[in-house]
Formats: sequence, C-alpha cells, structure tokens
Amino acid sequence: MKEQERKRNGLLVPLIFLLILYQISNSPLVVLVIATWYFGLIFLEENGILDKLDASRVLGIILMLRTKQGQKILDLISSKRKFWRIYGEISIWVCFIVMLGVILLLLLSFGTSVTNPSNDPIPPQDLLLIPGITSFVPFWWPVLALIIAIVIHEYSHGIQARAHGMRIRSFGLLLVGPLPMGAFAEPEQEEMHRAPRRDRMRLFAAGPSINLVATYVVIILLSSTAAGFVAENPGVHAEVIISDTAAEEGGLLPYEIITHMNGEAVPDYDSFSEKMSNFTPGEEVIFTVLSGPWSSENLNESVEEKERFVAITLIDRYEWEMGLCKKNISCEELKEEYLISQNIGPDSNISFLGVRGLKSSIEEVEIYAKIITGFKENGVLPAIVITLLMPIIMLGVPLAREGQVMDLREQAMLAAGDGLIASMIGTEGMIMLFTFLFWLAWINFLLGFANLIPMIPFDGGHLLRDGVHSLLIGMDSILKRDIHPIKLESWADKISNNSSFLFLFILIIPIIMSYI
Repeated sequence: MKEQERKRNGLLVPLIFLLILYQISNSPLVVLVIATWYFGLIFLEENGILDKLDASRVLGIILMLRTKQGQKILDLISSKRKFWRIYGEISIWVCFIVMLGVILLLLLSFGTSVTNPSNDPIPPQDLLLIPGITSFVPFWWPVLALIIAIVIHEYSHGIQARAHGMRIRSFGLLLVGPLPMGAFAEPEQEEMHRAPRRDRMRLFAAGPSINLVATYVVIILLSSTAAGFVAENPGVHAEVIISDTAAEEGGLLPYEIITHMNGEAVPDYDSFSEKMSNFTPGEEVIFTVLSGPWSSENLNESVEEKERFVAITLIDRYEWEMGLCKKNISCEELKEEYLISQNIGPDSNISFLGVRGLKSSIEEVEIYAKIITGFKENGVLPAIVITLLMPIIMLGVPLAREGQVMDLREQAMLAAGDGLIASMIGTEGMIMLFTFLFWLAWINFLLGFANLIPMIPFDGGHLLRDGVHSLLIGMDSILKRDIHPIKLESWADKISNNSSFLFLFILIIPIIMSYI
C-alpha cells in the first residue's frame, strides 16, 4: 500500500508540471514530448540503465548526465595557478560592479512597473527565455549558443576549483529532452565548504565573468563580420512613405532603394542628405529607384530586380509640419516650439520628400561594424564606449525584430564583401555567421548578467553571502568588537536570505502588475 501511495505522490508533481507547461506553451506537442521524456527516464532508471551511464534523474524530468572526460585538459589549463588566482580576483570586482548595475536595473524596472503598470500582460512563455518557446527567441542558433555559454560557464568554475586545490568529481549537462537546461562541474562539496572564503568567491565569480568576457570577444568577431558586408545595390531606402506627401504622390514605395537623384549617385545617407540640401521646395527631382525581393510584401517570393524612375516635386517642410496642426491651436503652438528647436521656420526653405526611417542599405549591420571601424574613424574612446554599450543595445533587437537579428528586408539588400572569409563563404554564409555570433553574444551576456542577481541559487547570491561575511569580519576587526565568528556567519546568512527574498519579490511584482 505504501509503495502504491508513493508512486501516486510521485506522479502528482510531474502531472502538475505538465499542466503548467501546457498553460505556458499552449502546445500539446511540447507536453507530449516532455511526457514521453519523463516516462522514458523512469523506465531507464528502474531498469538500471541510468546507473550504467553514470546519469541521474533530478527533479523528475531533468537528466543529469555525468562524464569524467576533460579532467586531464582541465588539470592542464588550471596548472597556471597564479594566473587563475589573479583572474579570479579581478572577476570578483568585475562581478560586484556588474551586480550593482543589475540591482539598479531591477529597482528601476520595479519602480516603473509600480508607477506606470503596463496594460499588456507578459506572455508566460516569454518569461522563461527558452529557445523555440519564447516568442522572440528562435530554436537552433540560440540553443547552440546556449550550450556553448553554459559549458564555458561551468568549465570556468571547474578551472577555479582546480586552481585552488579542490578536486572535481565530474562534469556534465542537465537535459530536459533535447534542450540543455544547464551544465555543472561537481567539486568535492566538503573541500569547497572548507576552502577559504576568498577562494570560494573566486570560484563563484568565474562563471559569470567568463560569460561577460566571452560576450565582448564575440562582439569583436561580430563587428568584424559586419564590416565584411557591403550593399548589393548602394543607396538609401525609406521604411515608411508618409500619406499626402510628395513621395506618395510621386509613387515611391517603402524599401525601394534610391540609387540616384537627377542621375547623380547617392550610395549612402550622408550623400543623400547633402544632395537634398541643394534642392528647394517646389523643385522636381528624378529619383532612380530599384525594386526587388526587399520591397516585395512576401520576402519568400521570387522577385526580379527592377529599375524605374520616379519624378517627385519636393514640398516645404515648414508648411507641411504646420498643415498637420492647422485646426488645432494648442497643437500648433506645440509644433512651433518643436520647429524652432529644430531650426525650421517660415523662411527656412527646407525641402521635404515625405518619408520616415530613411537609411542606407547597410545601416542594419553598420552599427556593429563601427566597433572595428570606429577605432580608425572616431578614435579609441568612442569605440570603447560603443563596445561597452553594445550588449545592452543588442538585448532588445530580437524582441523588436520578432526573433530576427536584423530586418529581413534590409538583410536582403546585403552582399558579401571582398574579404577572405566573405569570399569563401559567400553572402548566405556571412548571414549565418553573423546570426550565430549575434546569438552567442546575446546568450552569454544574458547568462552572465542574470547569474549576478543577488539571490540564491545564482552565483550572485553566493558572492553576496561570502562578500557580506568578509565585510562583517573586516568591520569587526576595525571596531575591535571581537564578535564570535559563528555569529558573524549567521548574520551574513540572514542578510543573504533576506536579499534573496527581496529580489525574488522585485522580480515577481512587475509580472503580477502586468496582469492586474
């Protein structure tokens, strides 16, 4: 009877999990795959097959797959102990600086959600950031990037453990079906607990820091790849044609590439702006435009490139702006203030085409290329600033592009340049390489950043606990209070636990607020 009751209780948790999974994914196929995986693991476990594979079933559906492969390589890499100890020490400071940024970002997000709650609830699947399930994270490239990011994260923990004399029992992956949910390097727990506090802090800091280092290494490679693209048809294009303007009346269409103005080439935005400044309102300009797959409503449709000429009579920018608010006095006053700030007035005589989102054909990748080209063009400091900010800029790209790393219409305008690698792999290969590097940088930054949330079980929580303990010991030494070490450790644990609950609350409240 007790055995039957135990089995019933054992089935309750996975059934609840499968129900929650169905609510999140809204996909019977996903639930079926996970259910098959779960009962398959039970079968393998009961027949002793998992033991033979040195694997374990954890939390019902997670497969803990161990291996001793890589131990010799790990010992070889970690043999330079002085180097890794210095790296670990730097990692601690880097992690605490980034952790401060994480805390500020969480507090800002919390304050914004409380003062200005969103009316659009966050879809449950978008909270998990699981490739293929989260709406703006596709499957293949992010999964490959996730495997690499997790492996280097855990291997870095292992290197620090060996560099500080701790043994590693095994390495492995945590799998849910084909998806890697994590990796691990199992140090001897007793040795880790006995290790000096500073050694443990270096170990915990190693994972997030290596992900952040990898982020910037990959971003440099991404920039180099972006610099290898050229415009297949140099020119500019507009994302939006404004209604009741010269561009609409002349027949210009969104994403058509403007290659010439009155027969003169305009290969980029700067040259287009320079030539536009030479024209006056009322003047007719002949635009040479190129249509193709990028300007088609269906990007998968086979469309031939077609050149045509569009005659457009330019209008006055001031008159058009004021015409929008012709019947609204308050709007007109507001418009006047805006126009003055933009140096636009009744006598400014600025010609207006009637488009929005005007950009060069390679602008979608140009921002990444500026990391490499910026050192030559703008100097070292601006290039460093762009490089440091790039991961934050990249975070919102998949969400804005519905899972794509660049606008697909603008992607269709790109071609491989004359570089060695570009010539070898061609345009399609360059796009694949760019996409993979983008996701590899994106995943590494997110993994390193999220792991520094100051709550257990994240690395940031362990760092905070040991960091607070060291701070309390230092203060006690300065104040000469001679407080018992066990009491100091108890205080550090309490502060760490309260921090975990506090930041869990801060993370959950914005989600709850979006549903209210």
